[in-house]
Amino acid sequence: MQAEALIHLHRLWRDRDGQELLQVQIHDLKAQHQPEEEKSQDSTGGSPVEIALSPEAQAELQQPVLISWISGKVKAFYGNKVENILISNLKRGIVSLFQLQPHAGTTVEEDASGSCQVTYTVSNHSITKTKDLLSCSKPKSGFTSTNKIFGVQWQPSSRSQYVVKDGLLQSVLAEESHLVAPALRSCSSIKITSRQQLQLVSPAMPGPAEVSGQSPKDVLAGMGAEPQPLGMASLPFRRVCTHCPSLRAFLKASDRQRVRTDTSKVATTWQFQRFIQMLRSAKKRDILELLRRVPEQARPFLVEAAVATQSMASLAALSDFLDFSKEPKSLLEKFLYAAAFSPRPSGELLHLVLDKLDGKQLAPEIWETGMVAVGSLVGKLCQQKLCGLQVVERGVETLLRGLRGAEEEPEVVIYLLALGNARLPETIPTLLELAEDGPTAVTTAATSALQRFPAPHISSEQVKRVMRRIFHQTRKSYDKTCRLAAAEILLDSHPLPMDVINILLATSEMETEMATFLRLKVQNSLHDHHHLARRTMKDIMGDPRINNYNFFSKAGISSSFSGPLTVTQDLISTFGLDLLFLEGGFLRKSVSDFSLLSHGQQLRAAQVTFEAQGMESMMGENLSEGEEELMAGMSATFLDVQLRPIIFFQGYTDLMAKVLLSSGEPTSVVRGNFLLMDHHQVIPLQSGLQVTVRLQGGLGLDISADMDVSIWEQELKTSISARGSLATDFQAELDSPFLQATLRSQTEMETSMHFDTKLRFSSSPVLMCLQLREEQVPYREFLTVSQSAGSQSSTARKGRRGTVHGREFTLHQANSKVCNLLLTAEKE
Repeated sequence: MQAEALIHLHRLWRDRDGQELLQVQIHDLKAQHQPEEEKSQDSTGGSPVEIALSPEAQAELQQPVLISWISGKVKAFYGNKVENILISNLKRGIVSLFQLQPHAGTTVEEDASGSCQVTYTVSNHSITKTKDLLSCSKPKSGFTSTNKIFGVQWQPSSRSQYVVKDGLLQSVLAEESHLVAPALRSCSSIKITSRQQLQLVSPAMPGPAEVSGQSPKDVLAGMGAEPQPLGMASLPFRRVCTHCPSLRAFLKASDRQRVRTDTSKVATTWQFQRFIQMLRSAKKRDILELLRRVPEQARPFLVEAAVATQSMASLAALSDFLDFSKEPKSLLEKFLYAAAFSPRPSGELLHLVLDKLDGKQLAPEIWETGMVAVGSLVGKLCQQKLCGLQVVERGVETLLRGLRGAEEEPEVVIYLLALGNARLPETIPTLLELAEDGPTAVTTAATSALQRFPAPHISSEQVKRVMRRIFHQTRKSYDKTCRLAAAEILLDSHPLPMDVINILLATSEMETEMATFLRLKVQNSLHDHHHLARRTMKDIMGDPRINNYNFFSKAGISSSFSGPLTVTQDLISTFGLDLLFLEGGFLRKSVSDFSLLSHGQQLRAAQVTFEAQGMESMMGENLSEGEEELMAGMSATFLDVQLRPIIFFQGYTDLMAKVLLSSGEPTSVVRGNFLLMDHHQVIPLQSGLQVTVRLQGGLGLDISADMDVSIWEQELKTSISARGSLATDFQAELDSPFLQATLRSQTEMETSMHFDTKLRFSSSPVLMCLQLREEQVPYREFLTVSQSAGSQSSTARKGRRGTVHGREFTLHQANSKVCNLLLTAEKE
């Protein structure tokens, strides 16, 4: 788009100090645009098309505005407050061109972009202004996900060239560009370029006569329709959506429309996002009618959509609809987990969760899910710098007061998991105290909660002292898993060389399996280029007194390794697996971890932990003193949110009952639809135009896990299956008085991953096979470009589809040999 106009600048008043009151008026504006379909690869397009403005827009454009101007600085801006926002912003863009200073230096200026830091350089008659657009503060508009991996990368630049001769502004050339892209997919980027050019046509022309007065206020008071003071920063404009889905229309046609419930299908994920759009503009009574009218099997889907919407109307409808004393547990758990996974929760959402949990007799699993959800909401609100909200303080007090009053170990463990989700630095002393002095289950949970904190928070000497005492068992004995967790904190958070050396030296006195696990942890850090301790480890391993055959030759079957699954220019996804065995060859703990690293941000996408205790008793061995009774369970962390743990069986009697009564169905870890990406950004251009950027990404997920213990076959099998669908909608809208344009990129995919473990402990040593496989991934992309100018509009669409072939990941050579042996024997 290109627009051209004559700008009349008249001085109405001036005082002896050089302050002036100037009238700025637009005349003879002409606008053109070039339709997208006329462009070709070797040209910029066909003939431009004139844009006809409405008489109302023409009249508003010609209404003058006033500026108070002194030595090149616009001190105040006056106009009509009820003027069309797009017209008013256009005038702000023109006035912004008169914001300059004649000497070099860095200062803060306010113009159409907001209040920004600018740097001036001066050479002869030329003045160059460079604006730091990332520093701009402006009227609040928009939002983004708390985790920047699911946000947008924005790279702006702005440079203006002024030519001033004999104290008279001759010309201005202002150029700016913005490159915007989803953080995970920079190839779907949108580039916005804007250019303004102001050229002196005539240094003198007839206009209104100067008036007398003591100040600009006196001059303004003497004018007929007194102009009002306005802010310089562009005001956000909300485009009226004429084709957006309406909840009212859906309710009228709901007899013919079906709510999908298959979470792993991309069609369900798209419908989930459409419901969020409908609910964001819907009234409470309509949302409540929807929740009450739909079939029971569709209610979890709509509750998740209402939570993701987070409008005041949707939260009020949920408050009326959800009765924690009557609703089925599955629906309540859906609500609580949807809140926990919210990409940008509000204080109102936390308030709703706390009110629903407060003072009620709840089923244990609902109470547990509620507490971990409160921890997640508190942590995300603090990430948004909203820790000072009264409701956040109430949430923190709920967790800490509950922890202090908890009497049973399982209850204490849940509060500790919730504090791990919150990751509040002020709770670290409490976690340290329980980690060092609590019983085994509490110590394990407290240490695990500390591991969730970013390295800067747990790199203090206070934390390191407690972790050293736990690992080296200075005050009392600790469970293997507690000691290993303490060692990992020491190794992963800016470790001191002394700690690394002492941990390695201590392994020479440990049981073989624990020593093997720790040594592999240290060796793996050498191959991880992002590990904080890599340089320290490399220096230490260069010492032959530590890195030698005698020291590292004693090897058990425990293992720890990690490696990349996918590497792109924006993302590294990794898979890690930790396996800790007991001396008799029984699995004590397995941790499978899927993590994402993008542009310096890290996210634990999924971590599933299987724990087994007392397995030796199944082979007729006597448990040693201090050993736990027979137990197997699982815990999971998804999108950095720790879920409530699941116990498969507790005690031999429970195991036999569940083996005999088992349905054979796997246990559901998490199943539902989540809003993964939720970004809304308004980019005001210096020209006064604006671009609105939106990114919405929905995830449908179904993760299940299973553990099968065969006493007769003497085998242990674990299985994790994750099926999911991802749909992202990335768009940028340009709004001006002359033209509306939209660029829209939509991507969809379905994927499925399976991780299976098989152990045969009838042989010595124990045989173990790990299999990680991914089924084929179909994907589709769509690009839509639409423009509307006056009575003319056009839309162009392109698309492509493809399939990423399925694959089985080779974990390591020794594993491949054992898998061949076990799988061949199974077939025979």
